[in-house]
Amino acid sequence: MAKTIQAIRGMNDCLPQMSGAWNRVEETIRQVVANYGYQEIRTPIVESTDLFKRSIGEVTDIVEKEMYTFEDRNGDSLTLRPEGTASCVRAGNEHGLFYNQQQRLWYMGPMFRHERPQKGRYRQFHQFGVEVYGLDGPDIDVEVILLSARLWKVFGMSEHVKLQINSLGSNEARQAYRDALVAFLTKHEDKLDEDSRRRMTTNPLRVLDSKNPQVQSVLADAPSLLDCLDVDSKEHFSQLCERLSQAGIQYEVNPRLVRGLDYYNRTVFEWVTDSLGAQGTVCAGGRYDGLVEQLGGKPSPAVGFALGLERLVLLLETLQGSAFEHAAADVYVCALGQEAEATALNLAESLRDELPQCKLMMHCGGGNMKKQLKRADKSGAKVALILGSEEITNRTATLKPLRLEQSQQTVEFDNLAATIATLIEVK
Repeated sequence: MAKTIQAIRGMNDCLPQMSGAWNRVEETIRQVVANYGYQEIRTPIVESTDLFKRSIGEVTDIVEKEMYTFEDRNGDSLTLRPEGTASCVRAGNEHGLFYNQQQRLWYMGPMFRHERPQKGRYRQFHQFGVEVYGLDGPDIDVEVILLSARLWKVFGMSEHVKLQINSLGSNEARQAYRDALVAFLTKHEDKLDEDSRRRMTTNPLRVLDSKNPQVQSVLADAPSLLDCLDVDSKEHFSQLCERLSQAGIQYEVNPRLVRGLDYYNRTVFEWVTDSLGAQGTVCAGGRYDGLVEQLGGKPSPAVGFALGLERLVLLLETLQGSAFEHAAADVYVCALGQEAEATALNLAESLRDELPQCKLMMHCGGGNMKKQLKRADKSGAKVALILGSEEITNRTATLKPLRLEQSQQTVEFDNLAATIATLIEVK
């Protein structure tokens, strides 16, 4: 017997019982970004390795440890994309989307990082992100945050996420803070763990992300980013906070909040939750005003965010349980006898024409009515549509509610579409 081939570790299948939930999440996201006037951009999964080295930074964990990089037959170094922003910038530069233009873009698709798989975090994972180019005021920062907040509202999870914000200042202010932080950390190097000592010389701001309690106790006395901000960044951040308050968005200023990628400046933010156990980040973003120029384009300010769909699906599943799952069908058609089966097939096609939003599943394979109704219940359908010899003679169908508090009823063929639409609330 041949050995069974299994999926690569950290690269998971999305099975039918969950694909409906994923579709619901993706459809909701598409509707929200459309409401804000954002347009979709689709980029290749494989890019030049240099793209990510130049954008993310060569001394980041992603580039040093996590990227899936290989040489193709021409000897070129290629990488499976570990994030979406660099690819968006590359595409915008290549196709002339940015110079003296404003772009509101969004993307959704698989990303790849070779890190330790855990619940809600995988080696092939899926991200949704928004990217805005050509606008540099705090108003667009607020809009991007409001867009993310609307997602939580639509998904019914606003009470389970909290917004944290910070400012990294200009590139010059960030460098000044980096120098002050390194000077501070050097004095306390004996109290730092190995990872923090390594980051101190490669990417010192990432030390602020340490989960080590001893390191965090040291950082309690560290200089604050907000104390090193330049005048323009302070004004930008002040207006951001004021407008968030005016929009009714609650937030916490977290002076230790940094992003792990080198290209961020000024505004950074994260939506975090405690509903998955230890506090976890659901969505994160900020400004990256120098990235377009860094990758060869004309200067263009930029802001955006990304969220991991696996973590979002896991959070919704945790909060909503079975209510989050989507049934395979709204209506399940049962038919007894060959004449009823033939009529049912044609009737089902007519109903699909009249109710394109209705998920209608036809029973196949025969069997008695008890067996068919058992399959109907397993499908998750709200209603079973039953046809037998009596119904065929009278040109009627029996509608049996499976998950509704209505009584069973007999309905003429001509009135079926309207009655079903009312029962299952579709148009």
